[in-house]
Amino acid sequence: MIDLTKNEEQLKRTVERCRERSIVIPTYDQMKHPEKIPDSIRSALKKKGLWDVTPENLFRITWKNEPVAQGGLFRELPNYMEIPHELTGVDARIIALVGKYFPTGAHKVGATFGCLVPPLVTGQFDPTFHKAVWPSTGNYCRGGAYDATLLACESIAILPEEMSQERFDWLNTVAGEIIKTPGSESNVKEIYDMVWHLRETRENIFVFNQFSEFGNYLFHYDVTGNAMVEVLDKELGKGKYQGVCLTTGSAGTLGCGDFMKQYEPTSKIAAGEAVQCPTLWLNGYGAHRIEGIGDKHVPWIHNVRNTDMIIAIDDNDPMNIIRLFNEPAGRKFLIEDIGAPADIVNQLDLLGISSIANLLMSIKFAQYYELTENDVVLTVFTDSMELYESRLREARAAHGKYTRDDAIRGYYGHLMAQKTDAMIELDHYDRKRVHHLKYFTWIEQQKFGLDELNAQWYDYPAYWENIQQLTPKIDKLIVEFNEKVGLT
Repeated sequence: MIDLTKNEEQLKRTVERCRERSIVIPTYDQMKHPEKIPDSIRSALKKKGLWDVTPENLFRITWKNEPVAQGGLFRELPNYMEIPHELTGVDARIIALVGKYFPTGAHKVGATFGCLVPPLVTGQFDPTFHKAVWPSTGNYCRGGAYDATLLACESIAILPEEMSQERFDWLNTVAGEIIKTPGSESNVKEIYDMVWHLRETRENIFVFNQFSEFGNYLFHYDVTGNAMVEVLDKELGKGKYQGVCLTTGSAGTLGCGDFMKQYEPTSKIAAGEAVQCPTLWLNGYGAHRIEGIGDKHVPWIHNVRNTDMIIAIDDNDPMNIIRLFNEPAGRKFLIEDIGAPADIVNQLDLLGISSIANLLMSIKFAQYYELTENDVVLTVFTDSMELYESRLREARAAHGKYTRDDAIRGYYGHLMAQKTDAMIELDHYDRKRVHHLKYFTWIEQQKFGLDELNAQWYDYPAYWENIQQLTPKIDKLIVEFNEKVGLT
């Protein structure tokens, strides 16, 4: 759960730090409705770059940023795009929120905000004393280090050593300390082991664990969920919303699925992972290359009882499709031979590796349920290829120049080759099987409470609804905190 207990003594120091750093905290209401942001902050944003490390950019933690690098304000609707039939091979409409236009270039900065703000505005986290620890498989620690830098607070980013070079290059500019753990995307336990080591050897750390902090879940339930509804209100017409498909790293983004089921009770939530590490699908293990998701455990914040389907993606598909979508020969083939709209093809760099996995999930979902042109499937493009240019360079070095023949193979052999394999529709006991996997990580290894694990399942849906209803309380605390800082 989210603890809103105040530590008044530490809160005084935190208020003073934010006053010194000119930090005003946005409310959830303002993240959903940026038109409510004060004029003074909007004026300041006109002089700031979207990715600048500046306090005003906390107010750009929203899906509605103008998609410009410098001086933009906000759009009426969230950033989103629809992927056409020529690129999906299915009749259903697949629409995705676009995450590139958050500060740091990825939507994970919203998750870090959700985790950071409750302990910040209650005084539990003291940036004048604590070092903020961000255990992550990539983008989350980017967002966390960004937030900590604004607070003049030293951060410790923990992530696997085999992540893309872009992540480390960016972290070197903001993080006080970077700890590389063994392995790749799926080596999450090694990250947790390092967190235990820090707890045992340092007294001044405060851990923000995206896999267990419900602020991550709540941000996506409330902010991402509302963004999806606004897009549907614009696009759905007489169509039918069928479900949301999302790969699960921390499972935070899946929180929007809970919101969407309340919007449309017949809709479904599909959780995705890599075939090479089928933890949810087969209770399996392994390593994979879909950067942006993590495996070999079930996150504490995953509402498994509300998940309807598991879809596994072969990592060989997105790793080939990134070249199809980004190499000149690939784009030329898609436009001239396949007839895909040029305006969409020329924006396919908005899809990072896990974004492509989300797209492939949506295709398999539409195939499985035999969806028609009247049906809409939602997903999220969490980050862009800007964070993975090194992977393209590696592919060119390994396989040579990308040709039209490569594009033909990429299109028919990987994009259009999706089918209804490596997926399972969950019944009650399938869900319970997946939920039970939490025991081994969270009770045995991380010393969480067994009663709460049982409450997640048996006190359902009240356990989750109690979390979902916290945003007005948190917003009230944010307003009180900003008044103490005295800059609004």
